Amino acid sequence: MKLHQVCLAVACIASFHGAYAKETVPAFNPEQQAQIGKIAADYLVAHPDILLQASQKLQEQEEEKQANAFAEIVLTNKDALLADKNTPTAGPADAKIAMIEFFDYQCIFCSRMAPIVENVMKANTNVRYIFKEWPIFGSQWQPSIIAAQTGLLVWKESGSADYLSYHSAIYKTGHNEGKLTDQDIADVLKKIGIPAPSTEKLSQTNAIIDNINSLAHKLGLTGTPAFIIMPTSGGNKSNITVFSGAVDEKALISAINKASVQ
Repeated sequence: MKLHQVCLAVACIASFHGAYAKETVPAFNPEQQAQIGKIAADYLVAHPDILLQASQKLQEQEEEKQANAFAEIVLTNKDALLADKNTPTAGPADAKIAMIEFFDYQCIFCSRMAPIVENVMKANTNVRYIFKEWPIFGSQWQPSIIAAQTGLLVWKESGSADYLSYHSAIYKTGHNEGKLTDQDIADVLKKIGIPAPSTEKLSQTNAIIDNINSLAHKLGLTGTPAFIIMPTSGGNKSNITVFSGAVDEKALISAINKASVQ
């Protein structure tokens, strides 16, 4: 039996009975303590299911604690998540539920999530979808930043429909993990009928990207993709979901349904 499992069981038992034990259990001498320890160890070896239950309970408690912490941070930064007019959005402006995605076009997992997100959008037209351009690979692959800057300009100058076309087309190049190029971006713009912006215009989006980066760090996000599904009003710990990493369609839809419960 692994030592860390025994520790988990002991910790779980202590979390439920610690206060009672402090008041009622008498002190034992070293010999008695050794005997008790042997009895406990033998019992746990004979009943390993207890360790499994204890481990699962502690994991559930830790996940709940982390989810609550995320929800508190999300609520603290609600306006930056939901009301930033520089952030591309799609869906009803008065939607009661929002799904926010932090992503990088060079991120392979973001690329794999793109068709899943599209399916969710088609099936849930009552949700507002918010796209946080977060080019975390920009220091390694410059087109990561160019793609994000371009997306923000497309949103600002051409609106939601053209932005979604651009967003989808970049992922459909199939180029990520350093393979996306400036030429790919230029080809996508040409395909959707939008002139390529100048370097000066692209640089005008730097402050927006900096703000998104700052927000991501405030939220405790460590990478892309990251999803936050929440009510646009009346959010609380029980109806906000944060996914740090790729998830399946079922998980996103379940979070949307959870967000509808006030």
